[in-house]
Amino acid sequence: MLELTSENIDLDSDEESPLTLSQSAVAKQSFQFEVPHTSVPKSKSQVLKKLQYTAFHSVNVVLFKAKINVLLPFGPLAVLLHYLTGRHGWVFFFSLLGITPLAERLGYATEQLACYTGNTVGGLLNATFGNATEMIISIYALKNGMIRVVQQSLLGSILSNMLLVLGCAFFTGGVVHYPKVQRFNQTAAIVSSGLLLMAVMGILLPAVLHFTHTEAHFGKSELALSRFSSCIMLVAYASYLFFQLKSHTNLYDSVDEERENNEEDSDEEEAPEITMWESIVWLTILTLWVSVLSGYLVDAIQGASDSWNMPVSFISVILLPIVGNAAEHASAIMFAMKDKLDITLGVAIGSSTQISMFVIPFCVVVGWIMGQPMDLNFQLFETATLFITVLVVAFMLQEGTSNYFKGVMLILCYLIVAASFFVHVDKSDDE
Repeated sequence: MLELTSENIDLDSDEESPLTLSQSAVAKQSFQFEVPHTSVPKSKSQVLKKLQYTAFHSVNVVLFKAKINVLLPFGPLAVLLHYLTGRHGWVFFFSLLGITPLAERLGYATEQLACYTGNTVGGLLNATFGNATEMIISIYALKNGMIRVVQQSLLGSILSNMLLVLGCAFFTGGVVHYPKVQRFNQTAAIVSSGLLLMAVMGILLPAVLHFTHTEAHFGKSELALSRFSSCIMLVAYASYLFFQLKSHTNLYDSVDEERENNEEDSDEEEAPEITMWESIVWLTILTLWVSVLSGYLVDAIQGASDSWNMPVSFISVILLPIVGNAAEHASAIMFAMKDKLDITLGVAIGSSTQISMFVIPFCVVVGWIMGQPMDLNFQLFETATLFITVLVVAFMLQEGTSNYFKGVMLILCYLIVAASFFVHVDKSDDE
């Protein structure tokens, strides 16, 4: 028995062993039989050491590897300033700086998780975790009766994702891979564009009903239509998830499979640096901390508006969504630079689809439960802006290709929208 064990140990060395194949099998069986009786105490210590090493490695990779994490202390600093001083402008600014590295790490953790789940599910997870901030802010604002803040921040999230995030991703990807024409799944883009147009219809009709003064019951028909349309939109989004993840997954994987087949000779395939469960844990931790900082960010909006002499509508539609979409912004650019445009679209357009077809109707239903008159009437100016934006992006996506010029056009369109909201006065309900 001892001779077999020693010979089995020699099998692991680089030298050739005189044992035959059958003798080697017997040796391995005898070795495996005796190990549990002699090394149980050592196995426990080894497991503890392995767990400690894994935790240290995970913390080092996620928190200390990226240089942008030098901005992490600004998050706790913003919380301290909120309670120690009354300078809301500085609280808003430091919260913005504190969320920036968290958003980048959120995109990194999602990319690691996408290595295990695939591009389609990875893009959906990124959009979901990225929109968790908007959902928490919206519920917090609804509880305090801030309906216009909810509407404007969600509208700004859609505009930011479709114009700024997607534009920056197309631009950086086109510059990095110039003169190559980047391609993405055209079928997935068309389906997402159809859902966005459906969302525009759901938001447009209550506004048209309000401004044409054709309500059957003044003050009630508009709210009833919004709640009914919200329930229909939630059903449509659930059907879309089933279509995307279950019944027609081949439509979303076709472009990725072609790209993988074309890149079999290259050695650019990256192995994940952290495990799947570590990615899930970090996504949860980072999302919670981003949500906490977002709460202080919302509380400082009015004070920042007064101190900076800037309209609240501009902060709600432009500045606040940029912070809330920082995760999508960082990850979409990261994936575009790596020529993974399918994940980029899943992040940018998927996030816009999720906000318009899920988050907005969900807020209407939650407001219904809370007794708040949250509706889909986003006012005429905001609704027209959303409608034109969806049309522009739908035309950009219909070819299934991207380049830096498309990115430049989307970014310039966003600048026009930002300038429009800077000079736009949001009228109160009484006016």
